[in-house]
Amino acid sequence: MKIRQNIRHFAAKKALTMPVVGDIATQKLVDLHVRVFGEKADPAHREEREPHMEAFFDCTFDTYVAALEAGFSEAEAREITHVQANFDFYNHGWTEMMEFPADELEAHYDRYEDFFTRYDITIADPLGDFRTREIPDAPSTPEKLDDPVHPHAEGGFADDVYVQGQDGEVRVGGQDEPDDVDVSAAPGMRDADTDETEA
Repeated sequence: MKIRQNIRHFAAKKALTMPVVGDIATQKLVDLHVRVFGEKADPAHREEREPHMEAFFDCTFDTYVAALEAGFSEAEAREITHVQANFDFYNHGWTEMMEFPADELEAHYDRYEDFFTRYDITIADPLGDFRTREIPDAPSTPEKLDDPVHPHAEGGFADDVYVQGQDGEVRVGGQDEPDDVDVSAAPGMRDADTDETEA
């Protein structure tokens, strides 16, 4: 998968692993993800999907922290959570929200199979052991799976995590974490934090 990475992602990592601040950062990041992916949804279905996405994304931040604790890099841990989300989008037939084509589902699962197996995560059950709260149902559009359209998907990046930095350069595996990351750069850590545009 190709994802972006900048100082805000490293600041979010730091915030999410801190007491108290972690809860604030999680809620802000959940809101951000609901907005970003909601904007990719069919406008006719966006509102009805938001409660499901809010609860689902909330659970994935536990996955993110567990992946970091397992030794994955920031980019890999974040990609794992995005893979979970794409499994969920696929299961609901929300193909217009997917970040990679449906035919790459297995390849993305296989790369993290050891981690996924440890926590009973499957394509059919994307949260596995991280389902720690009720996830509201949301209407599916299974007919879209017959001829999936992926306007936001980028194929050909299933063999590794590809990270686009602020300079526009795409690097395999991501960039090194900067020293002295300022947690105030994380989404939600400043009063005027309203310009986040990417998850």
